[in-house]
Amino acid sequence: MDRLYAGRFSRRDRLEKVRLWRVLCRSFFDRYVPADGSVLDVGAGYCDFINHIAAARRVAVDLNPDTALAAADDVEVYRHPLERLDDVLEPDSIDLAFASNVFEHLRGPDALLRVLAALRVVLRPGGRLMIMQPNARIVGGAFYDFFDHTLPLSEKGMAEALGVTGFEVVECRARFLPYTTKSRLPKWPWLVRLYLALPPARWLFGKQMLVVARKPADGDRPWGPPA
Repeated sequence: MDRLYAGRFSRRDRLEKVRLWRVLCRSFFDRYVPADGSVLDVGAGYCDFINHIAAARRVAVDLNPDTALAAADDVEVYRHPLERLDDVLEPDSIDLAFASNVFEHLRGPDALLRVLAALRVVLRPGGRLMIMQPNARIVGGAFYDFFDHTLPLSEKGMAEALGVTGFEVVECRARFLPYTTKSRLPKWPWLVRLYLALPPARWLFGKQMLVVARKPADGDRPWGPPA
């Protein structure tokens, strides 16, 4: 895994991603992050998200050994399978879980359901799960440009999986960011901020979905699959 991603992303690519994620977090994702809460980066990779948000507790889980090297000093890192992340994290201990470009690498629908079930255990009642990943319906055949992409999902399929595992979908954007950071689109900070502020730009270039789901709190009505 470490060799795969070391070959896929050059040093220049990684530096560009760091700058990109700094802008994404400050201009968009920070609004979802509870500053006094616990935040989990699922499949954290090089910690592009978790390193750039402020929270009382920051946690990263990934099988990649390079994750521990990339994490900020106060980020807890667990090298552990995502399907069993509830082995290393306490039940009802996480306020926000974030998964960016993770679930498309899972072996199949059963693996996705196991990961979502584990996330539901560690999220507190009312806690949220944010998912960003390629929208297979929009990306089309380019989804398979990366040989480790194995589970194609649209925003509708993701919402259905979340419903099956007991989550309530509270926000669903079919188009959010461009497909990959390896594209030729410029990543200047001012242009990224402008892109986020203009919905028509997302409809033109957005090929990744953004889905936000919530673990129902005690007393909420039962939740089933979306209609």
